[in-house]
Amino acid sequence: MLAQQRQQAILERVRSHGGVRVADLVRELGVSDMTIRRDLEVLAERGLVEKVHGGATALGPGSTEEPGFTAKSALQQQEKEAIAREAAKLVRPGTAVALSAGTTIWALAHHLIGVPELTVITNSIPVAEVFHRNPRPDRTVVLTGGVRTPSDALVGPVAVAAIRRLHVDTLFLGVHGMSVRAGFTTPNLLESETDRELVAAAHRLVIPADHTKWNTVGISTIAELNEADVVISDAKLAEDARTELAERAGELIIAEGTS
Repeated sequence: MLAQQRQQAILERVRSHGGVRVADLVRELGVSDMTIRRDLEVLAERGLVEKVHGGATALGPGSTEEPGFTAKSALQQQEKEAIAREAAKLVRPGTAVALSAGTTIWALAHHLIGVPELTVITNSIPVAEVFHRNPRPDRTVVLTGGVRTPSDALVGPVAVAAIRRLHVDTLFLGVHGMSVRAGFTTPNLLESETDRELVAAAHRLVIPADHTKWNTVGISTIAELNEADVVISDAKLAEDARTELAERAGELIIAEGTS
């Protein structure tokens, strides 16, 4: 394995696990301790990881950092599944729903494949694929066009134009972060514009977001906390976050089975 390939493998492991140990990398990659330490030094100098004693950790997320769909799908799986189950209870047969991009929304899509007479508007390629692989004749799925982001969302002027004349009963909006100061945010400016159009098209706004999203802030605000009709999170959500969301959003639901 070339040095560049090895460093890319190390970086991917750091991003997916949050950190690595030198001893583990020596064993997994079959190279010397010194080689791994040199690789970590190179990655640290490029500003991609932070060196710590015995290994390296991921850098804290910046306001424009946008992890890929695959990396995010491996995180907080239990919490996302519980949140998705709660969110699915809000969907009635014969309604129109919008599903934005995001791994929690992708988990929700799996719980909606059996809902009859459903119309789904989405700008998420993975979400559209869930319904494509599980077809039913009484369902309509509309996938907007647009430019593809690292999170597999379709965004930009084409997506905005497609959404602008639509009206849906409920929007399930995936977010990068939420805070009192910034509201619901994303690290992608074009995605923010597209998501705001989805918010405008919806009669009801539901935010399914696990506890790690609290006090994470992306570069662009999609909506303020008080614009959410429902926020669904998990049992690990901090008490101060629960208080703030309960006061500002229309309703806060804590998914069971996530403690």
